This record gives sequence, structure tokens and C-alpha cells, in this order.
Amino acid sequence: MTDLAPYACSDANSRGRRHPEPPPPYRSEYQRDRDRIVHSTAFRRLEYKTQVFVNHEGDLFRTRLTHSLEVAQIGRAVARALRLNEDLTEAIALAHDLGHTPFGHAGQDALNACMAEYGGFEHNLQSLRVVDELEEKYADFPGLNLTFETREGILKHCSPRRAETLGEVGRRFLDRTQPSLEAQLANLADEIAYNNHDVDDGLRAGLLTIDGLREVPLFREQHDAVHAAYPHLAPRRTIHEVVRRMINRLVTDLIETSRARLEVAAPESVDDVRRWPEPLMGFSSEMAELNQTLKTYLRRHLYRHYRVHRMATKSRHMVTRLFEAFFDDPRLLPPEHHDRAVRLEREEGQAGRARAVTDYIAGMTDRYAIAEYQRLFDPRELT
Repeated sequence: MTDLAPYACSDANSRGRRHPEPPPPYRSEYQRDRDRIVHSTAFRRLEYKTQVFVNHEGDLFRTRLTHSLEVAQIGRAVARALRLNEDLTEAIALAHDLGHTPFGHAGQDALNACMAEYGGFEHNLQSLRVVDELEEKYADFPGLNLTFETREGILKHCSPRRAETLGEVGRRFLDRTQPSLEAQLANLADEIAYNNHDVDDGLRAGLLTIDGLREVPLFREQHDAVHAAYPHLAPRRTIHEVVRRMINRLVTDLIETSRARLEVAAPESVDDVRRWPEPLMGFSSEMAELNQTLKTYLRRHLYRHYRVHRMATKSRHMVTRLFEAFFDDPRLLPPEHHDRAVRLEREEGQAGRARAVTDYIAGMTDRYAIAEYQRLFDPRELT
């Protein structure tokens, strides 16, 4: 591993695990976290969970799994350049979407509405719930028993009310302190990855056009450069070249801006990073503006495209009806999930039953949710 900066996370300054374990003999603590994440059931399910396009719409569109791999790749590159902990950055990146619902943000919105009376639903909190409780692999503890630093990075957002229930990992939302640099980096790598691969997927799907994207300065700048250097390049290769150059610009700016901020702040420890009044990782003001323009364009022309909206509407309908059916009659749930719903209802009332139903639905892949919907509501499906 690259020699770490004094403000990087390391095994030596880790806050440890919820359930103490002997240190791994041949791996770092964060490598162990990464390996547990990769071997988890929730990680495998990401292969069939929507990013923007539902799984059955095409084989080459990004899924939550390929998105997570791209985030990890970007994160490691930046971490190495800044002498941060690559393994921790990778672990956070690979775990950040473990709690995401089927059908992307449409599924999340539907579950949040269904859970309005019971605390709501937010996929970052669900990701933490997955690694802390829902994965069932180890004899000595529930969940994956990840380090504090990985769990901190997974929990990007949290209301003060919910933070009060989360113990140490929720304290920063109450004390208004910062997470580690690796957690800050994983969040920004996530943004770089999804903005740019959504450009690629949107063009591939025919929902975006080159002419339209040229309204976006960040895209136009790189498209002009590619066209000038390779005037006869095939359209598909041109798009790839433009997108990779956009990613490179964002990554380079992130490294250079963050390095300059670190030089000014001169933190001597992870605790100094946490106490700094604002995040130390970030883009320059110019790049932040360019990036925001890209995000705004994608929101207007891709995420609100009528074809995406049609699928999102169907997805919300399916998730809502699944929730209502399972909540009204938990006996419809598979036995292990029914038993859990009964136990949680006994402990927490209807909120516990609702949370058990939500855990089941949030864990579904797109195609499994569609199959469950058909089994419940199509009279031709008898099992």
C-alpha cells in the first residue's frame, strides 16, 4: 500500500468493529471489510438492480453493480494520488448502494411513501442496515461487522432524529462534524461515476443526443477536442472518448483542488479532518459549476424523459402494491420473512411489521420484484 498521509485512515487509528474480532493476519482491516462486502448476498443482487434503465431493457446499460465498480475504480485512483487509504475507499464505494431498492430511485420513492407513518425509507440508512443486521453469514454476529470507518462512509445522509438512534456512527450528524477523507472521496467518486455513465447510457438508449448534450459546456469542450483530434472516429468510439475525458477532467480537478485545501488546512490526524468546519475533499468552484450544469441537463432530459417516467411510474405502482399486500397479510411473505415480520411486530408494533416488509422488498432485484408482482396479482400464476 502507498505510504499513507497522517490524516488518512489506517488500522492503527480505526475505531474498530461493533463486535471485537482478532485482527486479520494477512489483510488490513479495510481489506477484510471489502472482502466481506464482495462476498455478501446484497452485493451479488446489485447485478440485477436498476441504475437508470431497468434490468430487462438491455444488457449493456449500467446496473448498481457495475456502477459500484466504477465508483471504486475512481475512488482508488484519487486515494492513491492523495495518499489516502485505497482499501477503505474501495470498501465504502462497493457498499454504498447495498440497500438500494429495485427500480432505482422510483423504487426508493415508493417505499419512502409507504413507510411515511413508520419512519420513512432512505437507501443509505438501508445500506447500513444491510451490513449491520440483515446479512446473515457469520456465527458470531449479525450483519458483516464492518469497521466504524466503512460504516461511516456508507451513511452519507441522515436526519438528526434518525442519527440519535444509530449510536457512534450517527454522532457526526448531531455534532456537525465531518466524516473521514475516504468517506468524502467515495461520495464524490459516486457523483463522477453516475453523471458520466448516465451520459453514456442515455446516448446508447437514444434518449439523449450529441447535439443536445453540446448545450453542456463540460461535454461540448471535450467533444470539440475529440472531433478536432479524430475527425473520422466512429460515433460509438467518439462517445467513449468524450466520456472518459470528462471523467479525467473531473478527477484531475478533484485531486488538485483537494490537495490544495489539505495544504492550507494542514490536518495532522483523522480527528483534525473531522473537526474541520467543511469538507476538505471537493471540486474547484469552476468545476462545481460545470458539474452542476451537467446534472441539471440530465435531470431535465434523461431522468424526466417520458420513457424513463413511464417505467418509473410502473415501478412505483409495483412496489406500492407489493408493500400493501405483504403488510396487510404477512402470511404472503416467504417463511423466514414472515417469521421476522411477526417478531418485529411483537417488539415494535405495526412499525416493526412495516420495516420487515420493507427489508424484504428493498432486497429484491428488478426481475424478482416483477416475478413477485406477477405471482401475487396475475391469476394465471398459481405459485
